[in-house]
Amino acid sequence: MSRELTVGQVAERSGFAVSALHFYERKGLIRSHRTSGNQRRYDRDVLRRLAIVRMGTELGVPLTEVAEALSHVAAGHAPTVADWRRMSEHWHEKLTRRIVLMTRMRDELNGCIGCGCLSTASCPLMNPGDRLAGEGSGPRRLMREGDDSYES
Repeated sequence: MSRELTVGQVAERSGFAVSALHFYERKGLIRSHRTSGNQRRYDRDVLRRLAIVRMGTELGVPLTEVAEALSHVAAGHAPTVADWRRMSEHWHEKLTRRIVLMTRMRDELNGCIGCGCLSTASCPLMNPGDRLAGEGSGPRRLMREGDDSYES
């Protein structure tokens, strides 16, 4: 099995369109090299990097954060356990916080999220007197600042 893949093979294996691969390459998430005939070739490790890109984007992680996480894993060589550990340690806290917020949103979306929209008129139990307005803007009940408990 060849270690090098064509752009078509990478597209087929990763599920990304060729145009997306070119975009991710321009953004520095993946890299290719050129053959003597000026055709793109990718090392097989690009499939793992693209799997991380896919999962990150599916979970709503901004591409800049995906790129930052991938910057801890050198492109062009088979990543070691230590490489992936560095990346996952960097991303772990952000992903944990995102999980907490998504869980809260799922569980509390049909109730008061503390956004202040109509809380003074329609939410006397969850936010009496619009007390959450004193904590700041946005969905105060979902975005509990300083909440390190990670409980929903």
